[in-house]
Amino acid sequence: ALQTKMSAIAAGVQGSGWGWLGYDKAKKEIFITTTSNQDPLVTKGDYVPLLGVDVWEHAYYLQYKNKRPDYLANFFEVVNWKDVAARYEQALAA
Repeated sequence: ALQTKMSAIAAGVQGSGWGWLGYDKAKKEIFITTTSNQDPLVTKGDYVPLLGVDVWEHAYYLQYKNKRPDYLANFFEVVNWKDVAARYEQALAA
């Protein structure tokens, strides 16, 4: 469910940008969002980035051409989920 939702949101970025899995310190919850161009997640608020996916064309064009959804589907196969979990644990402890 998480991968499907994050893929759909990231695939919807117009032009260049990022898809993010973040932690909202104030609400104490995980959320999915996007940023445009080179903007990091922290430009949207006091959030902790847990996982970011680059959806600029340069990230996937050579292998996937213009098939961003295929790139996103395969992206999750190489994510270091232990690292994502560690970032989440650190965010909870802060």
